[in-house]
Amino acid sequence: MSWERIAAIPSGRRTKWLVVAGWVLVIAIATIVAGRIGDVETNDARNWLPADAGSTRALDLADREFTRGDPEYLLLLYVRDSGLTDDDRRKARQDAEALAATPPIEKGTAILVRMPLTAEQAAEDAVGPIVERAREQITGGPAGLRVWVTGGPAIGADFDGAFESLDSVLLLVTAGVVALVLLVTYRSPLLLFVPLVAVGAAVTVAQALVAVSARYGGLVVDGASASILTVLLFGAGTDYALLLVSRYREELHREPDRHTAMRRALARSAPAIVASSATVILALLALVLADMNSTRGLGPVAALGIGSALLAMITLLPAVLVVCGRWVFWPATPRFRPDLAPVGSRYARLVKRGARRPRVVWMGTAVVLAALTAGVATMSTGLPLSASFVTTPDSVRGMTELGRHFPAGSDSPTDVYARADRQAEVTAALGGIAGVAELGEPERSTNGAWVRVPLTLTAESDSARARKTVGAVRAAVRTADPAALVGGPAAEGLDADTAMNRDLRVVLPVILVVVLLVLVVLLRAVVAPVLLLLSVVLSFGAALGASAMIFHLIGFPTVDNSLLLNGFLFLVALGVDYTIFLMTRAREETARHGHAVGVPRALAVTGGVITSAGLVLAATFSVLAVLPLVFMMQLGVTVAVGVLLDTFVVRSLLVPALVLDTGPRSWWPSKLARIGAVSADGPVPERVPAEHH
Repeated sequence: MSWERIAAIPSGRRTKWLVVAGWVLVIAIATIVAGRIGDVETNDARNWLPADAGSTRALDLADREFTRGDPEYLLLLYVRDSGLTDDDRRKARQDAEALAATPPIEKGTAILVRMPLTAEQAAEDAVGPIVERAREQITGGPAGLRVWVTGGPAIGADFDGAFESLDSVLLLVTAGVVALVLLVTYRSPLLLFVPLVAVGAAVTVAQALVAVSARYGGLVVDGASASILTVLLFGAGTDYALLLVSRYREELHREPDRHTAMRRALARSAPAIVASSATVILALLALVLADMNSTRGLGPVAALGIGSALLAMITLLPAVLVVCGRWVFWPATPRFRPDLAPVGSRYARLVKRGARRPRVVWMGTAVVLAALTAGVATMSTGLPLSASFVTTPDSVRGMTELGRHFPAGSDSPTDVYARADRQAEVTAALGGIAGVAELGEPERSTNGAWVRVPLTLTAESDSARARKTVGAVRAAVRTADPAALVGGPAAEGLDADTAMNRDLRVVLPVILVVVLLVLVVLLRAVVAPVLLLLSVVLSFGAALGASAMIFHLIGFPTVDNSLLLNGFLFLVALGVDYTIFLMTRAREETARHGHAVGVPRALAVTGGVITSAGLVLAATFSVLAVLPLVFMMQLGVTVAVGVLLDTFVVRSLLVPALVLDTGPRSWWPSKLARIGAVSADGPVPERVPAEHH
């Protein structure tokens, strides 16, 4: 079926009503399910770590062989700098008894109470109320006594709480930002609501699909991927809407009947929209090759979102626009003016200037982008959980205070599991390891076959020093017992780092290959796609370097390991949208006017829509900065900076100049490489068709 026939369905005089009615029914059903997406979110370590990681296998062993699974502890810390009093000690004992905690441990001016949690209590949906109960219990102590509820479970509860009630806030803020950009773009108070309605429908359908897939298909969904889904849909969906509306407005000037105008606009813009979304979906699905369950889960979650956005933008959006008629563009209503002469574009001067000396333009631009990549050298990775908050919660401040009085690793012991008959050898091997503060009392398994030895580390469990110590512990105990396992938060952090580094090596090349193949198929060429891919990589490096400098300026220089992979994914997959918008039009114009005229003409007529789309995408991802989590803020900043560079530098200057300098052979091996040379020496048009938006 041709694009003309497909486009005739949502733009038909009768079929448009069927499309709208069908969407109303789908939205009604999806709304019921979409609200349950919060119920399927999980941030439990077992769900985001690889199943074969040592710490994951330690969790399984603990659950299988011990009465209590791999234990976690909530810590109550009492400090009086001037010296503890009898009332302070009495308060600590009372709290320990009320919370079924271990007896208080006094050291200098501090008292530590450890409250063990069962696997059920430490679960994501149960730990929050327990932390709140502990915080209520410790209040009302003697004057001058400072008290904290801290430890891994308390920090985790604060981390999970950062996502609670933020879905609606994120949705409203994102919608507001997009509405503002659309209002500035279209200068129409009515038109901005139509893309928002279509995007809102796509969000509802995507959330319903994700909720069903998580409940019945085993899809892993965490708070971060659920938040990214909303932002991604608004950004990508609005981009597709801008491309369609821009082409529709063009056709309304040429065609008196709005149905025919929409059919032509959709038929001509749909290939680029479909190719763009297909690229993003395929790149996202490359994440299924990741070891990290959370990373692997993000791919299908986001792919379902992009698919929903695509469906809404090529069916619901055109149908609603046709139903509304031309008045939706008020006050700048496009009139039928077949004799309307092309008007000058604000991009025409830029096009003309760049086309005169393309080599100077692309080489100068490339040097600037390469210089920005130098900022990557200042970036450090390995963001600990305790440093993951934009504003420091009480649980993190408690951890800082804990390190002043007790071994920092007291928050979450590292557990060594060994066969009981190798206990002596394993204990001896643990004795001389740097970074281990003390060995706890060994605990036998229910059947006596295994033993668990808790270790207190000198460094906080989520620090790089603790992870280095875990590596040394693993090497030592495996010599004493090859079957030994090491678990606990520090081991989980080490396994997460290892898996993420592996995913970067595997997934990034796959994403690049996917993007290259899609461009080759779309443009039916090899040279241009290779050049475009090189520009994408350079753009990402510049975005990462510029973002690193921004992070230093705002006081968050350390980034989470996931930023590299997620930032690369979104910048490459979404940035290629603008490449597709530009180069599909360039191919069309080159076939008509030759390469030297066609490429500048394509930039002139698409420059406006690409700029608007870039502003929308950058604005939507910058909304992630409202979340109180550092890694989400950093992802938002990185993608926003990258999209702006891509929009105003790469797609407006680097790519057109590079393709012009390469000449018609950019389209090799297609016949366009020969046809494009027909007008290779033709003049750059002084006047080009208007952007019409």
